[in-house]
Amino acid sequence: MHLSAFGKIASVSVLLVLGEGQLLAQEADQAAREVEQTLHLTPDIENGRKAFALCTVCHRPEGWGSDDGTYPQIAGQISSVIIKQLADIRARNRDNPTMRPFTSPQLLGGPQEIADVAAYISRLPMDPYNGVGPGFDLEQGKRVYQKECADCHGERGEGDEGEHVPAIRGQHYRYLVRQFDWIRMGKRRNADPKMVKQIKRFSTRDELTVLDYVSRLKPPEEKLGQPGWHNPDFPKYSRRPMSRSRFQPPPRPSPPLRPQGFERPERPEPPPRFRPNDME
Repeated sequence: MHLSAFGKIASVSVLLVLGEGQLLAQEADQAAREVEQTLHLTPDIENGRKAFALCTVCHRPEGWGSDDGTYPQIAGQISSVIIKQLADIRARNRDNPTMRPFTSPQLLGGPQEIADVAAYISRLPMDPYNGVGPGFDLEQGKRVYQKECADCHGERGEGDEGEHVPAIRGQHYRYLVRQFDWIRMGKRRNADPKMVKQIKRFSTRDELTVLDYVSRLKPPEEKLGQPGWHNPDFPKYSRRPMSRSRFQPPPRPSPPLRPQGFERPERPEPPPRFRPNDME
């Protein structure tokens, strides 16, 4: 290939990188503006309840998510954290294809609706039995947490409202592991750059033990719901059973049911096999 061709390819590559960087910066700025606007609004809790109906599809009416880590517990989360995450997802500053349609202005609405639903979620009582880790080396996890995490997330994982640092106490262990890995590999683009740099030097043992320890940090009693609590704001919600032992693989799907009145046709008898002795 001619040298000029290499030069053209290099130029195009640089332009693409610059263009992507500008786009990412625009997305972050857009999200930051919406967060700032939303934080100055007075939330309407009743309207937040109506907006939260969208969220029940995945997070269920209680906001407790699932202990297999598919969906996080959002009940009791700091309101400003919820606002920031919704704004980041909507502006594509955080990649979440599952959540993004639900954050669109067509479904969720504008900044006022974000303020309303965030305030409603933050007031929900939390799951008293969130998913926890195996508990093999909690002392190591405690040491790592106090040294590396407590300055930002708080001594008991309570988070920081002013800095939009999430509360991580009472969060499902498997969800914590997945998000930790995504932050470290850069998949969760709205993560604090200081945290990304910090956790890249964590060993596997550091990661798993500290997240196990975090999953066992319990919120204050007044923030916990009663075992089996159902949100009375959604009395007609049909709840699928979600009980499953910790660290067990998901159950194998059941075979599909046949429609009523459907009977499997009987198989015809196979024709008799020809044997030479039959000719005798």
